[in-house]
Amino acid sequence: MRRALVLGGGGIVGVAWETALLAGLMEGGVDLRAADLIVGTSAGSIVGSQIASGRDPRDMTREGRERPAPPAGDKPDVTSIAAVFTAWASFDEMTPANCAHVGKLALEAKTMPEEELLARSERNEGGAWPASPLLIVAVDCESGEMRAFDAASGVPMQRAISASCSVPGMFPPVTIEGRRYTDGGLRSGTSADLAERIAPDVVLIVAPMGSSTESAFGRLMARQIAAETAGLEAAGAKVAVIQFDDAAKRSATSLMDPAAAAPAAAAAEAHGRRIADEIGAFWSGASTRRP
Repeated sequence: MRRALVLGGGGIVGVAWETALLAGLMEGGVDLRAADLIVGTSAGSIVGSQIASGRDPRDMTREGRERPAPPAGDKPDVTSIAAVFTAWASFDEMTPANCAHVGKLALEAKTMPEEELLARSERNEGGAWPASPLLIVAVDCESGEMRAFDAASGVPMQRAISASCSVPGMFPPVTIEGRRYTDGGLRSGTSADLAERIAPDVVLIVAPMGSSTESAFGRLMARQIAAETAGLEAAGAKVAVIQFDDAAKRSATSLMDPAAAAPAAAAAEAHGRRIADEIGAFWSGASTRRP
């Protein structure tokens, strides 16, 4: 049986929530580290790289609680962010042309220098590519095409993660092999369709974004998840999607707010423990229905 774990984007809060959710599942006896493929987008690339490397999400969650809050740093340029997200949310789907439109705005945005972003990233992530299959998704700013980096790409994992997490308008695009790349979430909040590369029997999608459809941006993310789920199921896979429960929604009013990370993580850990039996049966193939 071939199993894929898809970890979506979701900012600072998404990293904490995904990690704690996996920790709660682990406490309930569900170990997702044995996935035949992990697809990580933006926040999911950080969590996915550590899970693929064999880290225990319970240790990661504890370290996250003990880690001091990051310094506030420079305030992002509100005008640049508004331009990016207004354009992004205006599209019904993120074709390469539409991604390139937003990518152009990302290149023009007023952000910290790329060198500063990479220096910060090196303090938080890094290491060699894991032996377990891992895809890290980013988007070419000029062409709008998605690129999934892996161990065979020849690109350092830390740089691939930095590119995947480079929220357009907020952080600078990252240079890889002479091209500029921005957040993989621009193309899709999950890129779950990449799981088709292994013709999976089971796909578990963990998606911080798309649980709320009150905004145009949220509706776009929800449509993407629905379309990717339908495509995977049409190819013969069983698919389960885990998103914010009500407790996480109440705590995570902004996905980039460091203060929201701890309460979102607490909600996620409880959520993971609560659904562990159901997800365990799904992940093992024992359940014939979607959780």
